Amino acid sequence: MGHFFTEKDFQYMQKAIGVATKGIERGQTPFGACIVLRQEVLSVTHNVVWHTTDITAHAEVHAIRLACQKMGSIDLRGSVIYSTCEPCPMCFSACHWANIKKVIFGASIRDALQAGFREMTISNKRMKSLSGTQMQCLGGCLKKENQALFQLWLQRNPKVY
Repeated sequence: MGHFFTEKDFQYMQKAIGVATKGIERGQTPFGACIVLRQEVLSVTHNVVWHTTDITAHAEVHAIRLACQKMGSIDLRGSVIYSTCEPCPMCFSACHWANIKKVIFGASIRDALQAGFREMTISNKRMKSLSGTQMQCLGGCLKKENQALFQLWLQRNPKVY
């Protein structure tokens, strides 16, 4: 997508990819997120929707919950979230409400659709435009590695959807 990512961005995204892989091994869907504030990892976790029977327990929302608990605040101002996939509208909104400064994601909503997930096709770029949020959104960080999570998940779950 033409964005410049730093070595630190790649390192934090690798944490999200690693935890998403562990999530797949635990029977969860292929999504992970890592929240960082001033180079301190506040949370790194995967989607736990099936484990918790909570449809809102997407990786980003779960990571925000954990980061807020760690900080003792609902304000994550200045933080960056690294997500293995472009956040859905719910996760995008949660990032906005938590005052997350920047969303860096790997795979796109379209990639998730192609893997069989029921994604709403509202891109983060479109949501940013409609909402007027100041949150930055950058996609394509380790895109191929993030897309590979979908293939790993499909190999293990060929008949889920």
